[in-house]
Parts: sequence; structure tokens; C-alpha cells
Amino acid sequence: MKMQYTLKTLSALVLGLGTAGIAHGAGFQLLEQNASGLGNAYAGSAAIGENASANYFNPASITLLPGMNVSAGVVGIKPNFEFSDSGSTTPTTFGGKPIGGLGGRPAGGGDGGNAGAWGVVPNAHFTWQVSPRTWLGLSVGAPFGLMTDYEKGWAGRYHSEKFDIQSININPSIAFKATDTLSVGVGLNWMQLEADYRKAQFVPSFPAGMMAPIALPGGDLQARVKAKGDAWGWNAGILWQATEDTRFGLSYRSRVKIDADGTTTVSNRNIPTTVMGGAMANPLLAQLPLGAHNASASIELPDSAIFSVVHQLNDRWTLLGDVAWTGWSSIPELKIVNTGIDNATLDLRFKDAWRVSLGANYKYNESWTFKGGVAWDQSPVQSDAYRPSALPDNDRYWVSLGAKYNFSKSTSIDVGYAHLFVKNTSVNNHSAEATSGVLKGDYKSSADIIGVQFSHQF
Repeated sequence: MKMQYTLKTLSALVLGLGTAGIAHGAGFQLLEQNASGLGNAYAGSAAIGENASANYFNPASITLLPGMNVSAGVVGIKPNFEFSDSGSTTPTTFGGKPIGGLGGRPAGGGDGGNAGAWGVVPNAHFTWQVSPRTWLGLSVGAPFGLMTDYEKGWAGRYHSEKFDIQSININPSIAFKATDTLSVGVGLNWMQLEADYRKAQFVPSFPAGMMAPIALPGGDLQARVKAKGDAWGWNAGILWQATEDTRFGLSYRSRVKIDADGTTTVSNRNIPTTVMGGAMANPLLAQLPLGAHNASASIELPDSAIFSVVHQLNDRWTLLGDVAWTGWSSIPELKIVNTGIDNATLDLRFKDAWRVSLGANYKYNESWTFKGGVAWDQSPVQSDAYRPSALPDNDRYWVSLGAKYNFSKSTSIDVGYAHLFVKNTSVNNHSAEATSGVLKGDYKSSADIIGVQFSHQF
């Protein structure tokens, strides 16, 4: 009996949830494109124009920066994802065929430990006023990202064990001051993503007479996907100085469709290679497609928009606000084309999501400014039935604090800290029951973010 083994969820999940280190905006969006906005929970991001990192959030806002400006920083992120199993099961098919009572059994293996791991997100930005009404800008960062790392053999091992994404986004732009109160800006984005994803693959134990004259012991295979792709997108924004004390910013970033190519590698983890004391080789391993297989996929990363307001209340206080939208519905499902194994589809049903943030800055003196902010960040995951273990996401609340120190009128350093309170998260994912089993349980999640930013005006 010839069996064809398929890795349906593996390739789909790795290429679909990707891009850079760690996920801390809702979904897998990384807001941490500077550390200077961290202390405000990124409120006012499209209108603040505080340093050269303004180029990423709204290219029009770089018209607030005379001369040449550079800003560079790093943000460290420590997420916590602690799972408690309450009935996860093994897959119900093997080789694309139902296996009855041989599948759908308790997965065992424990809760996986804390799947969160420290990640570092660097950023760098440059702006240059080339004429009284024209500016150029350049930003380098990572606008999306995800990392989870479970203990090998945990209850959800057939969904995910390790997910590690790296990415880079390069964003040149140009801005014009159309009038004394209105500025516009546009930019191009080149984005590359690289993914390394690992999971276990189920092989049931077959009784004597079903696959061979003797009983065949089951176990797990090790499956790994490595993939890379790149694509172009664009962004644009406007900045309006409505009054001497109040300005508004509106920015938009386009969808980016990435065609990724890679390799799915399947190897034996713990299935005995011989049976009956070594008298005959295990015929299961000869029938499974071990080795490397080509894989390709297309994913349309979401577009986003930000509306910001900055109001100078008085000489000491500045008030900030943001309403942001991300078009996560660009990822309803993920389709993978494999060579040598079946093609695959993963049902995600992401929904569009909103983010609202408020912040304030207090200028203590010419050297010190203190910052604070709060935010509500909505998850694109619709329900626990479609929540993947690589992205155990839910709505979260931000509480942020920060400080800025001016060494001089042209040089400053920012530090920021935020704690993310994540709503208790249940998962009852049956969407890949046939090939990955049911993942059922609860997550306790949170995150801590700390960053530092150096800025200088020439």
C-alpha cells in the first residue's frame, strides 16, 4: 500500500505569518520603527515630526525638520506566551486518508513552556532638506515580525514548534511643502522576508496486518521550511498645520504582495527504523517523502492608514492622538504549491483591525521631556477556532512611559518602555484537524518593550 505524505499546514503557516523578529502590534505588525515614540505608545506618530524617524510614519512630516537629520535606535521586545492544554489531539488522517481510531487521540507532550523569546528590532532614518520646499528621506526597519519557540514535543507540536522570521524594509521618500501650512510626501518600499519554521509531523502506529505482517510503531517526523521572497510597495502622507498649536497628519502604506520560494525538508525524528528486533526495515519510512521539496507561495501583506493629531496645549504640555487601521483581510487564507507533496491551503479568515492611542509630553526644562501613553490594539484573529499557535494573538492594551534628554539643541537621546496587557486567550483550532490535529487550551500572554533612540540634526 503506497502512502503519500502531505505537509499541508507547514508551508502555509510559515510563509503567511511572516516577517521580522517578534510580533507586537496586533497581528504580526511591528510598530517599533523608533524608540522615541515608544514612550507615547506611538500616539501622534503621523504628525509629531520629532526626529528623522518621522519619515517612516508619514513622509510629509519630515518637512518639520530643517537641514540634515539622522536618527537610529534599537528596541528590545520580550513576549510571553504560556499555554495550558485542555484537550489537544493528534491528526485524523495519514497520507491524505482517514485513519479512524488511529488518530484523534490526546496529543500529550506538555504545555510547551514560555514560547516567547527576546528579540531585537533596529532602525535607522535620514532626512535632508534640499531646498526651501523639498525634502528627501530614507528609513530602514522591519514593519512586520513574528517569533514563537515552544519546547520540542509539546501538545501543539503538529501545529508549530519554532517560528523564526527575519525581514528588512528600505523606504526612500520625497516630501514637498505645498503651502506654509500643507505638506505632502510619497515613498517607495522594498521589503524582503526570510522564514525558518519547524514542526512535528504525525505518523500513527499501525496494527499488524494493516500496513505489514507485523505492527508498525508510529512517532513523529521533523518538518522544516526555509523560504525567502521580496517585493515593492509604496506609501504617502499629508501634514496640515491647522493652527499655530494644532496639526494633523494622515498617512497610508500600500499592500505588499510577496512571492516566496523555499524548501520543505522532512526527516525522521523518533520513528524506529527497524521492527522485530531489526529483522526487517520499517516500510513506513520507505513510503514517506523524506528529504527536501520545493515550495512556493504568494502572500499579500496588509495595507495600513494612520490619522494623527498633535496639539501644543501650552509651553509645557503636548497632547497626542492616533487612530490607525490595518487591512488584515488581505490574508483570508494561504495557498502553497509544493513539488513532490500535495498543495496546501490554510484557513485564517483574518479581519481588518483598529488601533487607538493617546499620549502626552511634559517639557520639564530645556534638557528633559517626559512622555506617557496608552493604547488599545485590536487583533485580526476572528475567533479561537482560527487562532494558530504560531500567532496566539488577541486584543491588547499598552501602557507606556519614556523620557527625552537633549544634550544640546541638535543632539538628543530617547528611552522608552511599554507593557502590553493581553486579553486572556483561548484556542480551539479545528481548521487543520485532519493534518495537524486539534489545538485546544488557553494562553496567558503579555509583553515588555524597551528601546533607545539617538537623534542628531546637522
